[in-house]
Amino acid sequence: MPAETHVEQNPIGRDEIVTLVKDRLAEILEVEPSSINEGDAFADDLDADSLALIELVEAIEEELSERSVGFRIEDEDLEDLRTVRDAVEYVVAKLG
Repeated sequence: MPAETHVEQNPIGRDEIVTLVKDRLAEILEVEPSSINEGDAFADDLDADSLALIELVEAIEEELSERSVGFRIEDEDLEDLRTVRDAVEYVVAKLG
């Protein structure tokens, strides 16, 4: 039998991605998830530095690699992720 190449789970919906991003970001920034809004800019509104964003990317990749083998947020795409909404839309698009 060949090794399992992907994990069969229901597709992840946008609302679930929003929750995932907000929850992971809240853990990193040590704030309540309810205090984070989709329109919040990482740097300006949430005081998230580049290290916090890297931690967020790693957390999202780890979580989603269980659902989508090889899920990765490309380094060159990080500069385009300025708001919570940007991150959510990026993940939605990547998961297609």
